[in-house]
Amino acid sequence: MKKLITVITLVLLSCSQAFAASSVWKAQKGDSVIYLGGTCHLLRESDYPLPAEFEKAYKAAEVVVFETDIARLNDPATQQKLLAKAMYADGSTIERHLSPKVYAALKAYCDANGIPLQAFSRMKPSLLMVTLTVLELSKMGVSQRGVDQYFHELAVKDGKGTEGLESVDQQIDYVVSMADGSENEFVSRSLEEMKELKEEFTRLLHAWRTGDSGALDELMVAEMKMRHPVLYGKLITARNRNWLPLIEGYQKTPRTEFILVGAAHLVGADGILAALKKKGYTVEQL
Repeated sequence: MKKLITVITLVLLSCSQAFAASSVWKAQKGDSVIYLGGTCHLLRESDYPLPAEFEKAYKAAEVVVFETDIARLNDPATQQKLLAKAMYADGSTIERHLSPKVYAALKAYCDANGIPLQAFSRMKPSLLMVTLTVLELSKMGVSQRGVDQYFHELAVKDGKGTEGLESVDQQIDYVVSMADGSENEFVSRSLEEMKELKEEFTRLLHAWRTGDSGALDELMVAEMKMRHPVLYGKLITARNRNWLPLIEGYQKTPRTEFILVGAAHLVGADGILAALKKKGYTVEQL
């Protein structure tokens, strides 16, 4: 599970040769074409410009499809709703929901990094650990302006249509419920992962930028599937299953769409690319 929180933070993620491929695919059935891009939700300024294949797919598309409504997701009212759902409604604090040993480790980490745990004490473990991970990544120059945000801004500027595969409320529910029933393990493993976060994040970015599907599957999917099948089913397979009919629906439109979802949703045996191939699509990696 050591990579799980990195994957989720990024996620919410065929082997290339000498930078010959990207995390963008072209799926075609008959005369209809859709493009699919695997995204990283968090990037550094040094990760721009994005691989040229992303720009190529964007220019070819009339509509850009995201996991959810990015504009609404960024709305302050939505952020307030997320925070409200991520807090304990009964007024209790995270200390009450963790074992003394795990809480002591959490407090020690926060103290060592100058983070006032008291300010986050009413926050549920799922969003708290994502928040701490983002704070740690910010030390590496990582911001929340990832691939999705970049193309949403570009689409608004260029007057292209934008759509979402799931509601903002669904995304909020996924985030706030991740640790339900396994709070101690979620927190303790997340703290362990912090020790290797820089190395793991660098590996993930390299695999994403070079379109290394095998590495993306290993880093973002396989371990979660093996160690946490319930969480894997909720975050990956269930959502892929919900999205697939919508993605197939785009194949029937006269437009060309560019569908941008976390890279973990595209790769692997349960990924969207494999599902499209089974349904008779010709899938080509750009």
